[in-house]
Amino acid sequence: MPEGPSIVILKEAVQPFIGKRIKLVEGNTKKIDIAPLKGRRIIDFKSWGKHFLICLPDYTIRIHLMLYGSYLINARKETPVRLGFKFEQGEINFYSCSVARIDAPLDEVYDWSADVMSKMWDSEKAIQKLKQHPDTLVCDALLDQHIFSGVGNIIKNEVLYRIRVHPETVVGKLPAAKLNELTRETVHYSAQFLQWRKEFTLRKHWLAYSQTRCSRDDAPFHKKKLGKTMRRSFYCSVCQKLYH
Repeated sequence: MPEGPSIVILKEAVQPFIGKRIKLVEGNTKKIDIAPLKGRRIIDFKSWGKHFLICLPDYTIRIHLMLYGSYLINARKETPVRLGFKFEQGEINFYSCSVARIDAPLDEVYDWSADVMSKMWDSEKAIQKLKQHPDTLVCDALLDQHIFSGVGNIIKNEVLYRIRVHPETVVGKLPAAKLNELTRETVHYSAQFLQWRKEFTLRKHWLAYSQTRCSRDDAPFHKKKLGKTMRRSFYCSVCQKLYH
C-alpha cells in the first residue's frame, strides 16, 4: 500500500494537468457516475495521507490505492482502468483502487494537521490524540490515520527501530520524551522516505523493514503480525525497549 510520501510524488507528477479540461473519462468504477466528469476542469490536486484528491469546481474525487492499486501518467496498462482521464495532451489512469466522490468542502472532511507530509502538521495535537489512547499498542497508534495520516507499515517499522521502542509497548507507558521523539521522528523519516523514493534508493535505507538482523547489535530480528491491525512488525528485542 502506497504511503503518504508516495502520494505526494503522485500529486507533484500531475501538476501539469491543473487547469486542464477533461476531454474523455472512462473506467469500471461503480462507486461514482463518471459521465458528468467529461468536460470538467481540474482546479487542483491535493493529498491527505494516503488519499489522492482530484479537485473540481464543486466537488472532489478521492482516490485510495489500497493494497494493490497503481497509476500511470501518459501511459496505460492492458488491464481495465478503474478511472482514467484524457486531456488535450496527456492522460492519467488509475487501476485497482477505491474511488469516491466528496461533496463537502475538504476543510470540513480532513484534519490537515494530522498529515505527516503537510506543512500544517501539528505535533502537539498528535501527542494529545496519543494520550487519549493509553492502552493502544504503539505499532497500532502509528498506523492510526487520524493521528498519523500517511504512515504505513514501512514508516511504522523504521520509526520504532530508530527511536528504540518495542512495537508492543502501549502508548500510556511511553515517557513524555519518547512521545515527543516518536512524533518528531515520524515526520523526519517521512520526509526522508520522500527524498529516497524520488532517488529510487528507499530500500537501501531500510534498517528494520524486511531486514533479518539488527545493524546495531547483530541480533536476529523478530518478524510478527502484531496489534489489532495485524501488520508485520520487524524489531530487535535487544535494543528496542518494551516499556512497562
